[in-house]
Amino acid sequence: MSLDDCAQALRDHDPDRFGICLLVPAEARPKLMSLYALNLELARAPLASAEPLIAEMRLQWWIERLEEIGAGKPQAHELLTPLAEAWGPRAAAFAVLAEARRRDAAREPLVGPDAVAGYVRDTAVPLAQFAAEALGRGGAGGFAPPDPRGIFGQERNAGPAARVVAAQAEGVGLAHWLAALPALQGLGLGLWDPSAGVLGQIAGQARAKLAEAKAQRRHVPRRLAPVLFAGAGTRAVLQAAPRGIEALAGAGPSEFRRRLALGTFALTHRWWI
Repeated sequence: MSLDDCAQALRDHDPDRFGICLLVPAEARPKLMSLYALNLELARAPLASAEPLIAEMRLQWWIERLEEIGAGKPQAHELLTPLAEAWGPRAAAFAVLAEARRRDAAREPLVGPDAVAGYVRDTAVPLAQFAAEALGRGGAGGFAPPDPRGIFGQERNAGPAARVVAAQAEGVGLAHWLAALPALQGLGLGLWDPSAGVLGQIAGQARAKLAEAKAQRRHVPRRLAPVLFAGAGTRAVLQAAPRGIEALAGAGPSEFRRRLALGTFALTHRWWI
C-alpha cells in the first residue's frame, strides 16, 4: 500500500493532475498525490450506483474513514493508508469534499448558473485550497489554510493568496464543469435548462473569476503555481459555451495540446489566462 496506487489511479483517470504532481517538490508530492487520488474516488463514489441510497452509503463510508484517520485509527487501504501517512489527522477535514458530493447521489440537475457556481465553490475550490496548503510553508506568503467547514476564500480574514486560489479555482472549476456537461447531462447531473444562453452566463462567471485571480496574481507565491494551472482547453471551452452544448462536445483539447500546455507551464509557471 503506497503512493504507487494513487499515482496509477491519477495517471489512468486524471492525467492533468498527475502531471501537476510530477512538477511539485518531492517533499510535497505525497500530500498532493494522495489528496488528488481521494478527490477522484469521491467524485466517482456517488456515480457507482443509480440508487441514491447506495450512492449516499458509499460517500458515508469515505466520510467515516476520514474521521477515523482524524482520530488516529490506522487504515489498511490502498488510498487511505498513504493519505493518513501524508496528512495525519488533518485528513479528517477532507470530509467536506465528500459532503459536497452528496447532491450527486440524488442525480438531480442544477438550476441555473448560480447553482453551478455554488456547486463548484463546494467542490473545486476546497480541493484547490487543500492542494495549496500541501505546497505552503506554515501559511507564509499570505496563504491561509482552508477552514475545515469547507467555507473557502470568503472569510474576511483570509489571506490574499487564499482569495486568489479560491477565485482561480472557481473560474477553472466552472470551465471544467462546462467541458464535462455533455456527459453530465446523460447522468442527470447537468442542467435543467442547458440552453446556449445559460451556458454563456456560466462561461461569463468563469471569465470573471479568472480575471479576478489574474489581477491579483502578485499575491501568490511561485510555489503555489502548480495548483492554479488551468490546463489546456480552458479558453476553447469558454468560447464554445455560448454556442450551446453541441459546441462543448467538441471543445476538449487533444492529448498533444494537453502535453504541450503542461510542458509550457513547467517552463514558465504562468498559471493565469
